[in-house]
Amino acid sequence: MTDVLSQQKLYYAQRAPEYDDWWHRRGRYELEPDALARWWADAAEAETALERLAPLGAVLELAAGTGIWTRKLVRLAERVVAVDANPETLALNTPEAELVRADVFEWRPAETFDLVFFSFWLSHVPETRFEEFWTLVQTALGPGGRVFLVDSGTGDTAHTGTDQAGWEETRSLSDGRTFRIVKRRWAPGELAERVRPLGFELELRDTSNGHFLCGGGVAA
Repeated sequence: MTDVLSQQKLYYAQRAPEYDDWWHRRGRYELEPDALARWWADAAEAETALERLAPLGAVLELAAGTGIWTRKLVRLAERVVAVDANPETLALNTPEAELVRADVFEWRPAETFDLVFFSFWLSHVPETRFEEFWTLVQTALGPGGRVFLVDSGTGDTAHTGTDQAGWEETRSLSDGRTFRIVKRRWAPGELAERVRPLGFELELRDTSNGHFLCGGGVAA
C-alpha cells in the first residue's frame, strides 16, 4: 500500500498540467454533447449544494489540487487554507487562498475551522488510513464545525482507470505513463454508515446523472 500511495502522489504531481482538462472535459477527456451536458448538470448540482452552506467562515480544504474547488470556496468563505502534497498542483491553485504544502496523511492543523472540505480525495484514501483521515477531520473542526465533500459517484463512467481491482486502478497520463492509485467509489448510504461510528453524521447523495457523490454534515 505504501508503494501505491507513493505512485498516487507522483501521479497527481505529474498530472497537474492536464488535471483541469479532465474537469473541463477537454482534449482526451472530451465528451459527446449529451454526455457533456449531463456532466455539467451534475457539477452544478454539487456546487449548488455547497453554496447552500454559505457563509462558510474559515475553511480548511484538504488535498486542494489545482484549485477547481478552492476558487469556489474563496467566494463563499472569509478565509480558505488549502493543503496539498504537491508543489506542482499548488502552483496552479489560487493565491486568494492560504496555500500549504503538506501530505494530508502526515499533516496536523494548528487551529480549527468552521468547515473542512475535500473533493475527489476520499476515494483515494485506503482502508488502512481511513480512520486516521477522519481523526484529522475531527481535529480540524471547531465547535459546530461542518464537513462537505465531493467525489466520484458509483455511477461515474466519465472518469475511470483501467485494470481495476478491488479499490485500486491503473491511471495513465497523456504521455502514456501509468500509475497505480487507490480509487474507492462510495455509495452515499455506505459512506454515511461507515463514518457514523467515527463520530460523523453525514447527509450524502449521488447527483442526478451519477457522476458525483456530494454532501456533508457535522461531527456528532
